[in-house]
Amino acid sequence: MRNLGYVGYRPAVPVLLNSLERVTYRGYDSFGVALVDHNGIEMVKSLGTVEEHRKRAEHLQGSIGIDHTRWATVGGVSEANAHPHMDCTGDIAIVHNGDIDNFRHLKQRLQSEGHVFKSETDSEVIAHLIEAHGGRQSLVKATKKALKELEGPLAVAVLHRPSRQLVVARRESPLVIGLGEGETFVASDVPAILPYIHRVVYLEDGDIALASESGITVWNSGQEVTRSVHQVAWSADQISKAGYDHFMLKEIHEQPQAIHDTAAEGLPAAGQASATPMLPVEDPSAVLLLGCGTSYHAALLGEQVLSSMLGIPVSARVASELHEGAFQGPGSLAVAFSQSGETSDTITALRRAKDSGYRSLAITNVMGSSITRLADSTLYTRAGPEVAVASTKSFVSQVVALYLLALHLAPERAKAAGIRQQLRSLPSKVGQILANTEAIEAAARGLAPFQHMFIVAKGLGVPVAMEGALKFKEVAYLHTEGYPAGELKHGPFAMLDQNTPVIALVGNDQHRTRMLTAIKEIKARGPQVIAVADRDDAETAAFADVVIPIPRSDVFMAPVLQTVVLQLMSYYTARERGCPIDRPRNLAKSVTVP
Repeated sequence: MRNLGYVGYRPAVPVLLNSLERVTYRGYDSFGVALVDHNGIEMVKSLGTVEEHRKRAEHLQGSIGIDHTRWATVGGVSEANAHPHMDCTGDIAIVHNGDIDNFRHLKQRLQSEGHVFKSETDSEVIAHLIEAHGGRQSLVKATKKALKELEGPLAVAVLHRPSRQLVVARRESPLVIGLGEGETFVASDVPAILPYIHRVVYLEDGDIALASESGITVWNSGQEVTRSVHQVAWSADQISKAGYDHFMLKEIHEQPQAIHDTAAEGLPAAGQASATPMLPVEDPSAVLLLGCGTSYHAALLGEQVLSSMLGIPVSARVASELHEGAFQGPGSLAVAFSQSGETSDTITALRRAKDSGYRSLAITNVMGSSITRLADSTLYTRAGPEVAVASTKSFVSQVVALYLLALHLAPERAKAAGIRQQLRSLPSKVGQILANTEAIEAAARGLAPFQHMFIVAKGLGVPVAMEGALKFKEVAYLHTEGYPAGELKHGPFAMLDQNTPVIALVGNDQHRTRMLTAIKEIKARGPQVIAVADRDDAETAAFADVVIPIPRSDVFMAPVLQTVVLQLMSYYTARERGCPIDRPRNLAKSVTVP
């Protein structure tokens, strides 16, 4: 779900709808727009995307308004449940991201007081609660009172007809204010408003702000406060398809640049002994790596890399499943991975680690995001904005950031020297894969008819297999399991037959012989085997049905190259199957609620 607001001198509808189109990948069950005009608050709602139905809203007139694109949580997909929602008087309209944990209790109370609800959502409670607290007379005061009663994460924008005011607030859910000349923009993330602004303010938890043409006034805990203004480093061109059929394909092809730019954050320049220090603790006694989804797979890879180099306990954990027993105590380092910097479960887990005495590092792609304000230190990935729901360049950038972390923690180890050299040549090797996709496209056409598949690997390839399987599930709707090759015999072998293809990741490492044995065992059960292996690997070619070649590389760089192949293969499989690649069903780009 994503909400937006505008107050300024322009007609608001084109600004709001254009901004919503740029973040439709964040939620696309329905959308709605509300504007203040001379008749009051005019509103249009529609099922589907802005692109499909924007003409329904283009007649609205006014220079102050709010809009929203929804990803259904509480209440089904219907026009009644689409945002914005209004109070009983028609003077207050709201759009909301997040969850109101106590909405049932509040709704029952408000209904007993005579309020009439028109939706099944938790969000509508906000409009009626503001009305009940005197919103028609003083919007800011009423919103402050309402927020004290609301439990759960939220970002809300409130439109007021009598005063023509726009009030916004946030708690544990992202909200950014864009500052223009004589106009102010409200958005859940920066890409929505990139064409219009160069300066932004990130609201803090508990902030309430009154937005006007001249800027914002912010309060927290009843006191007026000042928030820093940040310059935006991204450009509007970065959120266009630039001639590609899909954002996912464009972002896969942007990975050489993302690798180069991220590596530049931590690699020493010519003549320097080491990169700039970036850690809140130089010699941790243990490392805890936290992430969700794709970011968790990066953490799993980091667990192996750091364990092999540091000789201390390193543990990767799914952030949403972090329990008390995971904590080592003071002297330990917690590293949290989040592309958006707003992943609720990851932020919660990092906060718990900090409360247990951990020092903390965030690895994220978004400056000023919530996780950067929580962590003691931040290492930024330089992937640029990522529009497709399926993460590609963000994952690869997180892996590069992990290698930078390893270099910083173990700069004198022999393995570190190899990583440093290989990182500099990695962009060109990825570029070689991107320039020769014919074999990958052919393999994808062969996979498209199947309904189930395995990706198997050993060592550093196992997190890559899991990440590749996630991509096939996300964009191609092909049920795929990423598995350690040695574990197939402990149950999954029962699934193998001619209707269950297997992709095998063969590295040039200590696991190579066992991987070749696994391929032979798999082939004996009937599946087609597609191997991803070093170029000119004749031995693997003798066992597999198809070999996708990758440039020969260091053992630590092979996971990146294998990842790019799996990204492309999932993309081409999805294209062959006619799937909505950039907008997979039921998914949103970032999960900002628990």
